[in-house]
Amino acid sequence: MIARLVLVLFAAATLSGAGAARAAGFEFRSVADSAAVLYDAPSAKAKKLYVVSHGYPFEVVVVVEGWSKVRDANGELTWIENKYLADRRTLLVKVPLAQVRDSADDNAPVVFQAQQNVLLELLELASGGWLRVRHRDGQTGFVKITQVWGA
Repeated sequence: MIARLVLVLFAAATLSGAGAARAAGFEFRSVADSAAVLYDAPSAKAKKLYVVSHGYPFEVVVVVEGWSKVRDANGELTWIENKYLADRRTLLVKVPLAQVRDSADDNAPVVFQAQQNVLLELLELASGGWLRVRHRDGQTGFVKITQVWGA
């Protein structure tokens, strides 16, 4: 009876809100602090691999007792303490020069361009493979999903 209750509670938690995205493998989060350490295992005693800066996006693969196993834009898997992750969604430009347009249309005027590895804040998912984004300077526009990572 208790095992069944635990299973029901787990299923309810998994299917609610961000849990549903996590279950589907599509939860993206970004680094909340000015810097965070990535480890090779879910422990502060594990080997330190990298330091990442504020806003860097990750796909959350697994969450375990205060730690998240995350995938970066290069596909590498590492561990980060949950307290260093924010719900804010950011995107990493993966092409040499992304074209951010006035509307979700290939023929729309270019509002600005973003160089490779620049971070953009995700504002909304638009139709047809477009994302509405904001640059840290405040400019907004639409970028093709194929030009960025983190969506």
